[in-house]
Amino acid sequence: MTAPRPTHPRTHREVRLAAVPDGLPTAADFTVAEAPLPTADEHHVLVRNHAFLVFGGLRTLIGGKARDTPVPTLSPGDPLFGPALGEVVEAPKDSALSPGDLVTHPLGWREYARVPVAHCTPVDPEFPEPTALLASGSAAYGALTRLARVRAGDVVLVTGAAGGVGSLAGQIARLLGAGRVIGTTGSPHKAARLVAEAGYDTVLTAGSWRADDPTQAHRAFAEQLAEAAPDGIDVLLDNVGGIQLAAAVDAARQGARFALVGALSGQFAADGSGAAAPVRLDTFRLIVKGVALQGYTGTEHPGVDAEWTERFADWLRTGALRTPLSRVTGIERAPHAVREMIDGRHFGTVVVELPAQD
Repeated sequence: MTAPRPTHPRTHREVRLAAVPDGLPTAADFTVAEAPLPTADEHHVLVRNHAFLVFGGLRTLIGGKARDTPVPTLSPGDPLFGPALGEVVEAPKDSALSPGDLVTHPLGWREYARVPVAHCTPVDPEFPEPTALLASGSAAYGALTRLARVRAGDVVLVTGAAGGVGSLAGQIARLLGAGRVIGTTGSPHKAARLVAEAGYDTVLTAGSWRADDPTQAHRAFAEQLAEAAPDGIDVLLDNVGGIQLAAAVDAARQGARFALVGALSGQFAADGSGAAAPVRLDTFRLIVKGVALQGYTGTEHPGVDAEWTERFADWLRTGALRTPLSRVTGIERAPHAVREMIDGRHFGTVVVELPAQD
């Protein structure tokens, strides 16, 4: 049984996929629709969302051609989903959750969500900045501790450093003992912020390595990387793929560990569906250098989230780590925020905040 239902609006708004994008998505590929307010039951709570994450993987889920994704793909008419922070407003009578509890859960992109109790993670009331829990720090931490296993003095390269994963990965690598942390990004302004705010020693910026000729682009990026890391790299946390991954293979030291977290070169390609990111790698160098190369998915490392949250809270309290957040206000702005993220208009983690309605 559930407790008596308090007074709530009869409807709420949610973001739905309107059409499979033709190329990169625009706001017109989404619609903000009104839907009946869901209800709690013996296995579900009703949550009023405070904020939700705008994430690069959404491009793959809506592109119409993805296969073997760890979460379901989306078809026209489906509500979007993703990490969210919200307040429980209705809960089963015998649940461990109660109205007023703050939780994270996977049903963002809507004002209210009917969430299975098992899919809610309570937020410690003492956590320093609850919205920061939407950041992709668990992926960065898990990749650096489980796959790359950063060691004292390592030279670490993080591609796509100004995004949600990368803006935390440089700081985490530093806290884990890295000796030198190198990033990549698309603009000098973001590069300066990454050095000033996010633990990076130097950041390589796009220029000649965005050339139309892949061979020329690879050579140009490899030259920049060789100048930044003349003795090579020990660790790669890769959010991009493409020529940056290929050049990192060229720069690998003996026994280098590569953790692949994202594939933005394919996900954000204008002429694709976001479901493929082909790249040509020097397999001979992978062999002779003994490079370990592995993709990271959180589902294969179930203990990481709790461990990360504990360390994250400590690092935030002490000021050892900061979470760059780009805040977009209002669900009506959410469709625009997707393309703004793809176009690189934001820095760090992009969240849509939902003000309480009168």
